[in-house]
Amino acid sequence: MDTIFALASAPGRAGVSVVRISGPDALSALSCFGISTLPQRLASLRMLRTSDGEVLDQALILFFQAPNSFTGEDVAELHLHGSPAIISRTLHILGDIPGLRMAEAGEFTRRALENGKMDLSQVEGLADLIDSETEAQRRQAQRVFSGKLGDIVQVWRKDLIRAAALLEATIDFVDEDVPINVRPEVQELLFGVEASLREQAAGAEVAERVRTGFEVAIIGAPNAGKSTLLNYLAGRDAAITSSVAGTTRDVIEVRMDLRGLPVTLLDTAGLRETDDVVEAIGIERARARAELADLRIYLLEPGEAPKFPLKHEDLILRGKADLFDGAEGVSGITGQGVDRLIDQLADIFSARSALVATATRERHRLAIIRALGYLEAAEAMLNNSAYGEDVIAEELRSAIRSLDSLVGKVDVETLLAEIFSSFCIGK
Repeated sequence: MDTIFALASAPGRAGVSVVRISGPDALSALSCFGISTLPQRLASLRMLRTSDGEVLDQALILFFQAPNSFTGEDVAELHLHGSPAIISRTLHILGDIPGLRMAEAGEFTRRALENGKMDLSQVEGLADLIDSETEAQRRQAQRVFSGKLGDIVQVWRKDLIRAAALLEATIDFVDEDVPINVRPEVQELLFGVEASLREQAAGAEVAERVRTGFEVAIIGAPNAGKSTLLNYLAGRDAAITSSVAGTTRDVIEVRMDLRGLPVTLLDTAGLRETDDVVEAIGIERARARAELADLRIYLLEPGEAPKFPLKHEDLILRGKADLFDGAEGVSGITGQGVDRLIDQLADIFSARSALVATATRERHRLAIIRALGYLEAAEAMLNNSAYGEDVIAEELRSAIRSLDSLVGKVDVETLLAEIFSSFCIGK
C-alpha cells in the first residue's frame, strides 16, 4: 500500500501539532529530515533539518513497527511545535518524497479496519467519540469504541453457530452418535439470542438520540413566553422577542448540554388561527416539528386549554409566571421555575438514557431487526415437522450474516465511503 501522511491534530496555531505517517516507507521517510534510526515505541527528541541542513524544528518523534500501531502498519509521528509555517513546510517536504501522498479523510482509520485492528462498529464508535460534545455522548461512544458491540455479536454468533451445527449434524452424521431430536436444544439457544437482540433493538433508538441529541419543542399560543424562555435557557438572544403576536415564523433551534445529555430546544410559531399565509406556514412547521420531538413543553395562558395533542411525559406549564403573583409556572424574564424545569427535563431524559443499548445507530438497529426476522422464521419452522433441518439451518446462517454486517464482516462496502467521509483528514 501507499505510504500516507497528514496532520493528525487540529489545523491552526497550537502548542503542539502532530503529523502522522503510515505505511511501508514511514521510517525511511524520516531520512529527509536527517533522521536515520529510531527506537520503537519510545519518544525521541530530535532536530529536524531540511535537505540543505537548515534547522526546521526540534520535535518529539515516535515510531511504531507493524503490526503494533493504530493502523497495523509502520507508523511514525512527528510532534512538532504548532506553528502553521512549520506544519506547512513539513507537509511540503513529505509530499516531495516519491511513494508518499497526503492521506484522504478517514484513511488511517480505514487501514486500521482493513488490517484487523478494529471492527466497523469500533470505527463508528471512534467517529462518535471525536464528535462527542457531552458526557453522555462520550461514555456511549467510548463503550462502542472499546469493542463492546463486537463482543456481544460474538456471543450471538457462537450460540447461533452452535444451533446451526446441531441441525446440520443430524443431516451429515445421521448414522453417528448424535442426538436424534436436537430441536429443543436449538430452540433454547434461539430464545436466549432473541431476548438479547430485542433488548438491543429497543435500546438502539434511545442510543441514537443520545448520539444525535434529544429534541424538546416549546409550544403554545402567541406571546405565551416561548422565545423568552428559549433565550433564558440558551443564555443569549437566540430568538426575537416582541409583544407583537406572530413574531416567530420559523423553528429556531438551540443546542445545549443538559447535565451531560445533548438536548436541542425548539422555539416554534404560536399556535392560533390566522389569515397570514406566511404565519400559517410557520404554524404548520411548528406542529410538524413538535410532533416529531422527543418531548414537548406547552406554555399555557390563563384559562387556556392545550391546542396540541400531548403525550405522556410532556410538560404543561404556565408561561410568563412573573406576571402572576404566586403562580406556579416558568418565566424567561426572571428565571422563575427554570431550575425546576431543567430538573424535570434531566430526570426524564436520564430515565430514558438508562435504557440505552450498546447498538447505537440506526444501521445497527436495522441489522438486528433483520436477524430477528430470520430467527423468528427459524423458530416457527422448529415447531413444524414439515420443515427439515437443512432449511432451518439456512435461516440461522442468514441471521448470522445480518449480525456479521454489524461489525463489518460482510455486506458493508457500500457503507465505507459514507462512514469514512465523516472523519477528518489525519484520522
